Amino acid sequence: MTEEIEQNWQTWTGFAIVAGVALAVVIAVVVVVAVALNLIGRRKSWASRLSERVRWPFRITLLILALAVSMSALPVDDDLRGGLTHVFGIVIIISGAWLLAQLFLFFIDSGSQRYRLVESDTFSARKIRTQLQIVRRLVIVVIVVVAAGAILMTFDAVRAVGASVLASAGIASIVAGLAAQSVLSNLFAGVQLAFSEAIRVGDVVVVEGEFGRINEITLSYVVLELWDQRTLVLPCTYFTTNPFENWTKLGRALLGTVYFDLDWRVPVEQMRGELERILTETELWDRASHSVQVTDAVGGMLQVRVVVSASDSGQLWDLRCLVREKLAEWVRTAHPEALPLQRVQIGEEPSGAGAMRVREQPIPEA
Repeated sequence: MTEEIEQNWQTWTGFAIVAGVALAVVIAVVVVVAVALNLIGRRKSWASRLSERVRWPFRITLLILALAVSMSALPVDDDLRGGLTHVFGIVIIISGAWLLAQLFLFFIDSGSQRYRLVESDTFSARKIRTQLQIVRRLVIVVIVVVAAGAILMTFDAVRAVGASVLASAGIASIVAGLAAQSVLSNLFAGVQLAFSEAIRVGDVVVVEGEFGRINEITLSYVVLELWDQRTLVLPCTYFTTNPFENWTKLGRALLGTVYFDLDWRVPVEQMRGELERILTETELWDRASHSVQVTDAVGGMLQVRVVVSASDSGQLWDLRCLVREKLAEWVRTAHPEALPLQRVQIGEEPSGAGAMRVREQPIPEA
């Protein structure tokens, strides 16, 4: 009796009825979900973003499911019906992976918006943005690999060789590991960088003598935006195997130095006062720290070190250049006797008293 019911049901009329009911259910579900998200979106912004993100993956997945259900009533032979069911099964896996990926990206992007670097530049913001970038790419790769494996397992030939593949998994893993050693090392290095906090998105680093900001961290490479708008791309393994400078590891505020080689007659105390005047007239200084110190006295000159602070690396660079320029002008105009001089012995007094005449001349400019 069951076979007779199935044979009578598998007609074009039955197929039309089943397809119509399935499509009606799909339309009803889509309308209900859309109305619910619109109502929530009036009070919560995330609902509108969710609707934009998953609208088409959700609709296409439901439509494919409805058509797959309708295949049971299609009046064709079993071989053709089985082939169509197989095709729809593959399409359902693809659309389901698409929907799952979009849902995951929605949650990741919602979390990332709370830690935009333009609004918040704290340690936690840079750390979480870096980890979210790595996790985002890693999960997308996992979803794609699982979907591809699920599609392959729908073929009988693949399932038949599954046991032999598992039996030889040890040898295959060794061969694959040797063949993809660099790829895997970069993959694990990328994950290590994300969670070890050695570098974060937005950190200012000095690598290979180049000064730049971390712009992107992927599973295989790190992108640096250099100060002169060039882009430097390095593998993740570089940052796990080579030393580098991270200027913002412990904070954005930085100290910068400016060195002057001046004559012993330089008025250091007046130089401190001039530095304070220069700093109070600029917004580049963060009011945290400044100092003028004589750090060395070699070769007939004093080495004067000026230390200033700024809120980030860009402002620190501009502040150092400003301080160097203003203090150099102050020494040249207000205290020319403090300019670096070269003292040369040119002879002895005829009296033989051992006194010597010394000529002072400015050190020639390079």
